[in-house]
Amino acid sequence: MSDERGARDQPGAPGGEGGPLTGTVVLDLTRALAGPHAGMMLGDLGARVVKVETPGTGDDTRGWGPPFVEGSDGRVQSTYFLSCNRNKHSIAIDLKSEDGRALLEALVRQADVLLENFRPGVLDRLGFPTSRLLELNPRLVVLSISGFGHDGPEGGRAGYDQIAQGEAGLMSLTGSGPDDPQRVGLPVGDLLAGMYGAYGVLAALLERTRTGRGQVVRTSLLAAIVGVHAFQGTRWTVAGDLPHGQGNHHPSICPYGLFRCADGAIQIAVGSEPLWRRLCADFGLDPEAPGMSTNAERVAHRDAVIETVEAAFAGCAADELLDRLAAIGVPAGRVRTLDEVYAWDQTLSQGLLVEVEHPTLGAVRLPGPPLRFFTATADGERETTRTRHRPPPLLDQDAEEVRSWAQAR
Repeated sequence: MSDERGARDQPGAPGGEGGPLTGTVVLDLTRALAGPHAGMMLGDLGARVVKVETPGTGDDTRGWGPPFVEGSDGRVQSTYFLSCNRNKHSIAIDLKSEDGRALLEALVRQADVLLENFRPGVLDRLGFPTSRLLELNPRLVVLSISGFGHDGPEGGRAGYDQIAQGEAGLMSLTGSGPDDPQRVGLPVGDLLAGMYGAYGVLAALLERTRTGRGQVVRTSLLAAIVGVHAFQGTRWTVAGDLPHGQGNHHPSICPYGLFRCADGAIQIAVGSEPLWRRLCADFGLDPEAPGMSTNAERVAHRDAVIETVEAAFAGCAADELLDRLAAIGVPAGRVRTLDEVYAWDQTLSQGLLVEVEHPTLGAVRLPGPPLRFFTATADGERETTRTRHRPPPLLDQDAEEVRSWAQAR
């Protein structure tokens, strides 16, 4: 997908480690989480990601903590920053200076993609409206991520994840009840906006192979959260039924959720009538009891169903329950803490923990990319997933290399 004039096979360009986007150059002007996450996703796919940061301070997340970890040079590194900036090069550029703007122009001319999440209008004031970017490089794909959209009556609002979770309705769906709104336990609005943004970039790069021209892709935290309302959205827009938080149980399927047992709790997902009957047969329940013979009835009588199932589970330990449920084919699982997740053989088997060699921290383990790639062979298939990853960079770590590459052309 790289421009023929771009960085493919250019030995002086900041290098990737293979992948579907090998040779694609991404300028990452973003900070915090939504944009950096999009940039990291593209880097995981093999793109050459140049992270442009503010001189002196860098990305805001370099200062977000604790926790921090101290490097061999005595400087501390933010674990927040480490979470969303692997497979990138860093250069500090003062975009308000003449030299900085000239360097950015040189980079834009060679790039395939530019990512930015400034508040709407900031790039214009810096002298780089989208019209100027596409004039410098007509093949450039520009991803712009905002809080609430780039236009509309509130298009200029600053976007922070928890505010967006509230404004976009997610908090009203999360919690024990309508009077207990809760945020999701990680910045899901930011992460979804980054994921949608990367998805849009890939679509625009694909279209460029047909048209020869780039374009602007826009998304926002608001759009990303509304985009995953799924059945909760149509519950309101089609049926006029206003959903609200109801704890750890599914609003449309029962029994489906968290159930207490002798030594804790497990989760089950009884998503069909045959599964319900298997559960009842193994635990001595009556599948035709009043209020329980169909899913709709069970949803309407959810509290009674939960009480009945928990009574059946009360004498069993979690491990015993999981074995019994597996034997009858009822989907079930435990609730793991993060230390348990990252020690789990299944997590490790999927490449979801990677080790990188950080310049000052040494060997660091990071949550790994969620995608794997395979090619067909005569013997079946061969995995081609990228396995070597660059550590998140120190601020301005790659300035000399990036400047040399940008100015060589």
